[in-house]
Amino acid sequence: MTESVKVAVVQAAPVLFNKDATIDKIAELVPKAAAKGAQLVLFPESFIPCYPRGMSFGANVGKRTEEGRKDFRRYYENSIDVPGPDSDRLGQIAADSNVYLVVGVMEREYGTLYCCVVFYGPDGTLLGKHRKLMPTGSERLIWGRGDGSTMPAIKTPFGTMGAVICWENYMPMLRAAMYGKDVAIYLAPTADSRDTWQSTIQHIAIEGRCFVLGCNQFVTKDMYPKDILERGELDGEPDIMCRGGSAIIDPLGRYVCEPLYNKEGMLIAELDMGIRAEGQYDFDVCGHYARNDIFTLVVDERAKTGFETIED
Repeated sequence: MTESVKVAVVQAAPVLFNKDATIDKIAELVPKAAAKGAQLVLFPESFIPCYPRGMSFGANVGKRTEEGRKDFRRYYENSIDVPGPDSDRLGQIAADSNVYLVVGVMEREYGTLYCCVVFYGPDGTLLGKHRKLMPTGSERLIWGRGDGSTMPAIKTPFGTMGAVICWENYMPMLRAAMYGKDVAIYLAPTADSRDTWQSTIQHIAIEGRCFVLGCNQFVTKDMYPKDILERGELDGEPDIMCRGGSAIIDPLGRYVCEPLYNKEGMLIAELDMGIRAEGQYDFDVCGHYARNDIFTLVVDERAKTGFETIED
């Protein structure tokens, strides 16, 4: 295993509700990160095509509007298939810059959207995907739930990486499952820009004795499509819809890169992977601190498709 890795956390805004233009933006930003030596490049939660903060999709209890259905249609049509042509293009972007690329996307399957993280290797191979297990609040209206079959731990020359999305990080058993996979680089793409999020990712770094890469978008109201603004969908929302807060934390809970707020930007850092051992010296969550004689976690990683073919 290599002793260090240079990473890039990209805090940017997508071209909202426009997957093609957003992928174009990724194609512009990844080479810039690679030019600074980055070997791993991370983008935020639901970067393709956007995190539709502040939108109602025309729903309340017992009611859906035609306008809301059209909003969902636009969101669906600008989401991607994994695998599929747009996914292949992301793989090509990774290959062109010879980097590991991890991107938050909206994945569609049948008629359902899943908040998903996709992983690509430096040769462009799709290494895996993670679907968010539990959408939060009103996200449940527009997103489906993932299952245990998409909880990959990706082996790399610099250690194992895995992703846990936004408020999944408040699921103790999911965190424990990732620690059990020996995740050294814990990716935490999010849409949460509150101060409490920093406490969350610092705690995870200390608990898991891992590097945590928190990655968020920076989005202003005027970035939304004109028709959404004109009909007053976002009236009352602040001009800065998401202020960011991307950061990099080391296994002892210290900032490698302080939180970035109120602008787009890119955090670049060289991670000394040996710091994990320094942290595990006195706390190893899956080793001498685990008490496996008392606690057992059973993780079901079977796909739950609801379909089974019975043959004679």
